[in-house]
Amino acid sequence: MTIDWATLAAIAIVAAAAAALTTVLLVAFAVVELSPRSGRPGIDGADDGGATRAHPAVGTALAVLCLVAAGLIVSYGLYLIVA
Repeated sequence: MTIDWATLAAIAIVAAAAAALTTVLLVAFAVVELSPRSGRPGIDGADDGGATRAHPAVGTALAVLCLVAAGLIVSYGLYLIVA
């Protein structure tokens, strides 16, 4: 049995890049969800078309879920390094 080291390295690099990108995106989504909403209409003064705004607790809950998911990804990566 032989191991194709070049292919294994390529797969490891792509997997690490995907995990890093996912972690960054999850943290970015969390920051966006935690940011305060402005109650002002759009730049052109038009109304938002009657769309209802979500309760602030929904944004906080989504931010917490994103941060927990990012933490789990990082924890699993550390587990793979240590184990």
